[in-house]
Amino acid sequence: MGSGVSFPSEQEALAAGVTQEQIDEHKKKLSAAAKTVGLPEGAVATPFLPGPPTAAVASSPCALGEEPVKCKLVQKTYASLDARLLTFSLPESDKPLNLPTCACILALAKPSDSSDLLVRPYTPVSTNATLGTFDLLVKVYENGKMSQHLDSLTPGEGEIEFKHIPFNVKIQYPFGKAKIGMLCGGTGVAPMIQALHMILGSKEDKTAVSMLYGSRTADTILGKECLEQWAAAAPSRLQVTHVLSHEPGDSAYIGARGFIGRELIEKHMPAPGENGMIFVCGPTPMYEALCGGRDKKEVTGLLKEMGYADEEVYKF
Repeated sequence: MGSGVSFPSEQEALAAGVTQEQIDEHKKKLSAAAKTVGLPEGAVATPFLPGPPTAAVASSPCALGEEPVKCKLVQKTYASLDARLLTFSLPESDKPLNLPTCACILALAKPSDSSDLLVRPYTPVSTNATLGTFDLLVKVYENGKMSQHLDSLTPGEGEIEFKHIPFNVKIQYPFGKAKIGMLCGGTGVAPMIQALHMILGSKEDKTAVSMLYGSRTADTILGKECLEQWAAAAPSRLQVTHVLSHEPGDSAYIGARGFIGRELIEKHMPAPGENGMIFVCGPTPMYEALCGGRDKKEVTGLLKEMGYADEEVYKF
């Protein structure tokens, strides 16, 4: 049983035999683990607005290989209350990252207060149209060693190693489906943004996309303004529904609250057998509740119960 953005509704959990005490205790533990930092004093959040979606196919091997490459942080902006948009330089200033769509890269670091080498996957939100740099959207957690380390880097001075391995190449564009549903939570929106660049930026592509995006509160939604712009520019191609789990009851927010569950999936996602596919990306409990572990091809959880076949669900 998971919490945060990943729960089916509490009603569904109770119906499945989970006690209210178990739900409350698990939510408490996961909320503590997922606690993020806020804006530093004097800092102002700058919305992530990359402009229109850009379809840019990798024209050659990725600029990052299987051997770690040092990349310098050249710019940092505060993309939301608890997230940073980090721009890193590439080895050659006149060439793009050339990352396949969809794929991620690995960040490697050994912070001064740690004896362990940290390795974490990140999906760039910039495209191969960008020369000499790439962008990462990083949510900074109080207990996140890598996110804290990335946030500590000084633009123009700090650097970190990155590499790209074949295992990190995910499902590839074109996806070959009439409809794509996206279930994402927190930084799980990054591969969705990468995919949307190609889907919406390719003139010949007619794929319809619907997204259910779980966040804790309105001010922690990553890429909110970007997605709003893209949806407004192509309303027949992209629909985004936010689902907030911890938004104060007295706020002005009037959208969906709680957690991504059966009712929202039935309303917004392509149905089983509808020539569609569901992309899932988010925290571990989200996979467990909705589709099963990301390392397992077999679909379990709520999507299995709803009739989705293994080949209709892709776990990033």
